[in-house]
Amino acid sequence: MKLHFFKYQATGNDFVLIDNRSARHTFTTEQIEKICHRKFGVGADGLMLIEKHASLDFNLVYYNSDGSQSLCGNGSRAAVSLAASLGMLNGKTQFNAYDGAHAAELLPAGIVKLKMNDVQKTSKTGDDYFINTGSPHHIRFVQNVSQYPVVEEGRKIRYSDAYKPAGTNVNFVEILPDNTIFVRTYERGVEDETLSCGTGVVASALASALKGFSSPVKIKTLGGDLSVAFTFSRSGSSVSQEGTFHDIFLIGPAKLVFEGDLEL
Repeated sequence: MKLHFFKYQATGNDFVLIDNRSARHTFTTEQIEKICHRKFGVGADGLMLIEKHASLDFNLVYYNSDGSQSLCGNGSRAAVSLAASLGMLNGKTQFNAYDGAHAAELLPAGIVKLKMNDVQKTSKTGDDYFINTGSPHHIRFVQNVSQYPVVEEGRKIRYSDAYKPAGTNVNFVEILPDNTIFVRTYERGVEDETLSCGTGVVASALASALKGFSSPVKIKTLGGDLSVAFTFSRSGSSVSQEGTFHDIFLIGPAKLVFEGDLEL
């Protein structure tokens, strides 16, 4: 089977995207792993299919490189960029993803502004946070994150008893000056560190807000810079961490790397 694909990267998080509006393609876990394999396939953190939707601009199906499914924030931004190049939208869009409907907007210089779903629940254990932003994320604040053993420590938390059986993504966050954080992420489904993780960046920004950061939070990742804007409505006491995050936006670049054909 010959498969036409588009390779995108969004702050170093890379994806294989397929225009599947014809509904011709379905993939087994083995095929997904092969497509994403960096030696025997195209190489990517995930595979995405853009499909037709009855009432929205498109339906986005996302697979991690191991075949599991989740919401992918960076991947969604890449899909919006591709959908625009395919003539499926003009400036703004509404599409369906793993956790429901999302809106997005194309800004100048290849920047995509993605609206995330509201976050109504956060939890804290010791100094660590857990926030689900469409995918589950454990957040730990550390010093000198550039030298931190992300894979080793991330894997311990990902496979810990607290998160069995499904596991979790793990973010290590360093607080920097000027309302900025540096985030490194161990991604469940990839089972390694990725250069950037959209849902992880959002979760880290919201955890930072609980520590006093204001919107928008500027984020540095190994793959580039992002920002997260939000509104936080506290419930009860003004010093309470209980409340709802809404109008959450993940903002950053998404770029076509190349397109081609793969014999699968």
